[in-house]
Amino acid sequence: MSAAQRLPEFPVDGCAVVIGGSGGIGRAVAVQLAERGCCVAFSYFKGHARAEETASLVRTAGQEVHIGRVDLREEAEVLRFVDEAAEHFGGVHTTVYAAGPYIPMRFISQQSASAFREVMEHDAFGCFHLAQAALPHLRKSKGSFTALVTPAIRRYAVRDILSAAPKAAIEAVVKGLAAEEGRFGVRANAVGVGVITDGLYHALVENGDFDQRFLDASREVMALKRLGTAEEVAEAVAFLASSRARWITGQTLMVDGGYAL
Repeated sequence: MSAAQRLPEFPVDGCAVVIGGSGGIGRAVAVQLAERGCCVAFSYFKGHARAEETASLVRTAGQEVHIGRVDLREEAEVLRFVDEAAEHFGGVHTTVYAAGPYIPMRFISQQSASAFREVMEHDAFGCFHLAQAALPHLRKSKGSFTALVTPAIRRYAVRDILSAAPKAAIEAVVKGLAAEEGRFGVRANAVGVGVITDGLYHALVENGDFDQRFLDASREVMALKRLGTAEEVAEAVAFLASSRARWITGQTLMVDGGYAL
């Protein structure tokens, strides 16, 4: 197929919905989708100032943006946000789940049941709520659903149960969407995010969850021997969401420097 015959990466009509657009990876995803011609609707939970910064970057990329505060534990809030985005932009062709709460890294024996329950409600249920809210719109547009997960679902990282458990559930949701919704032209994939120097990284370092020993050990087990960036993760998300990946569904692409080999 020649360059002139190639499909556009994303439809002209409608928008991309990014859940968690105030975070490091969510921001990078929103901006890269905007640079590829997508209007963007993104949510945030606590970081209003960071959300406004993301919105400014999307506008600088030449695209219209719609933002909203959403508690992912509340099904009705997620549904309202997605429906408002669809109404505002005339549809939804791309949905990206890029949210994730702060994860205190502790051994399973030291984690409380309440902490486990809270992260599952925010993360696993949040992604499930998004999937159900987005599906009617994605069926109409034959669109894509992409979720961020973790390499720890392939190679478990000690003290990382609050990340691995909900992300394993999210990966199962993604595979289920791919198997069940392909008949409607909907694709679903996941991106496994390795240790990167953006987003929650700084809080994890400040609180001692990422100490120098952990960071050195992480680099050592990575084939590429370095930490990644939010932009590198966003590149993979944008590819899987685009028409370039139109025959890819039900897959998890590890963007982790070779950690999960």
